[in-house]
Amino acid sequence: MMKAAVPETFGTLDQRSRDIFRRIVESYLGDGEPVGSRNLSRILPLALSPATIRNVMSDLEQLGLIYAPHVSAGRLPTQMGLRFFVDAFLEIGDLPPEERKSIEAQVRAAGSGHSVENVLTEASQILSGLSRGAGLVLATKVEGALKHIEFVRLEPTRALAVLVTQSGDVENRVIDLPPGVTASQLIEASNFLNAHIQGRTLSEARSELARLKEETKQALDQLSQHLVEEGLAIWSGGGNDQPTRLIVRGRANLLENIHAQDDIERLRHLFDDLETKEGMIQLLELAEAGSGVRIFIGSENKLFSLSGSSLVVAPYRDAEQRIVGALGVIGPTRLNYARIVPMVDYTAQLVSKLLR
Repeated sequence: MMKAAVPETFGTLDQRSRDIFRRIVESYLGDGEPVGSRNLSRILPLALSPATIRNVMSDLEQLGLIYAPHVSAGRLPTQMGLRFFVDAFLEIGDLPPEERKSIEAQVRAAGSGHSVENVLTEASQILSGLSRGAGLVLATKVEGALKHIEFVRLEPTRALAVLVTQSGDVENRVIDLPPGVTASQLIEASNFLNAHIQGRTLSEARSELARLKEETKQALDQLSQHLVEEGLAIWSGGGNDQPTRLIVRGRANLLENIHAQDDIERLRHLFDDLETKEGMIQLLELAEAGSGVRIFIGSENKLFSLSGSSLVVAPYRDAEQRIVGALGVIGPTRLNYARIVPMVDYTAQLVSKLLR
């Protein structure tokens, strides 16, 4: 989890100040409303007068941990206060057994058809439903081991290239055929590719064919050789380091408690930024920078600085333990972090297992 630099002064807070601060934050996380000294005097375990509590609240304001949204109102935690609470007070337990079983059953059911896309979409939906925020999954292009490639003629100058991986994923692309290509040349090109790509990733297959360039020229005529090169080239540019898609479920959840048009516009900009190539790369870098779940609150990251949202995110890995994507929850800063952190962590572990 991300740890922010907390001023040393915070460590000098006495137990009374910590208790009052903690109650203010817990009240905010519960209902989003400011809490005043009179209400705090009723719920604190210590018998303190409202006047004493107000003095402590004034000290907490001086430290930048809380603020008053309106004159004579109660207090809310600042962004710095939320970060301090998450780092110093948040107790993160494990998910209840029944919730773990439910998440596992849904993720495994989605993966029963060997579709990575289904698994990732279901993971996003699960996180949205359980958190009441937006579930987010960033998927990079995973280079699986190849099993088979075939060319199927559609019309005289076009063919369908069908690529099958050893995990059962199938991709189809339409390619243009050079004039004069015969059915036997399509078969010849397929056979040559299948003899050299099986068990290799696309990048490995391209390297192998480059190494066999002279042999390829001798074994194939010019048109068949063009098909071999075209057959691999159409899948190029999708290496592990380039995110390819962002799956988001539950965006409407973020609008439930938003009424101001400005806030809605900020959320729209957030998702527009996330869906750009730069935004997705940055999101993946955020997840990669830590070994597990990371928490970003408001403007701690420029992606969320305008929307005032929080992100709980964790990476997931392939069979070689390479980080190939990230998943998490976006929501208001008063997310139930104690519940969502283990939820995101467990879902990332499940997705990693299914990708092995």
